[in-house]
Amino acid sequence: MKLGVNVDHAATLRNARGTTYPDPVLCAMLCEAAGADSIVMHLREDRRHIKERDLVLLKRAVKIPINLEMAANEEIVAFALKYKPFQATLVPERRQELTTEGGLDLIKNFKKVYAVTRRLQDKGIKVSLFIDPTLKQVEFARKIGAEHIEFHTGSYCDAKTTAVKKKELKKLKQAAALAQDSGFFVAAGHGINYENTKDIIAIKAIEELNIGHSIISRALYVGLPAAVKEMLGLIR
Repeated sequence: MKLGVNVDHAATLRNARGTTYPDPVLCAMLCEAAGADSIVMHLREDRRHIKERDLVLLKRAVKIPINLEMAANEEIVAFALKYKPFQATLVPERRQELTTEGGLDLIKNFKKVYAVTRRLQDKGIKVSLFIDPTLKQVEFARKIGAEHIEFHTGSYCDAKTTAVKKKELKKLKQAAALAQDSGFFVAAGHGINYENTKDIIAIKAIEELNIGHSIISRALYVGLPAAVKEMLGLIR
């Protein structure tokens, strides 16, 4: 199983004081050296953590794939078309949210997501759709024609009872199986930490986990390379 490390929260810490450190690009380099398979950065409309500068420098700094999380916002799309990351992951975005609250609704936003997907693919950028683990969303992802799917695992990771966890895990298994059968590369992310990975990595259809907050938090205790290696040890 592959590991993508999201370094957004290094930038969150930097921006809290308006300093030049910690530098998310340097953090990405440390993650690469520790064995991460890709680096994830979310360029939000409000620029609350990652800036364009970080992504431009990152492309020069690392050799592993860069996964740019982004809303289907024209300004961000234009930047992605110019920057040309290896992969763009289309996500929902709301200014007031603390973090991404759920998957992109492909039924409601089909035309817009379809058009943006085509524009990105025409520039050679692989497209992933960040969706809730439902069979209907997978069916619409197939109609859109993206190469990758990433399932929002927040409902499973944040579940308060065993019954709810089992229900959410079952949904994740079913959606992942359909996605794999449909030819998608299947990833998962959001809320995954060092305690709740066991059941998720047991789902064979899931080929990649994208994790940020828990790794950056763990790094405060053990250092970033060690935090990445610990997670790799768990998922492999």
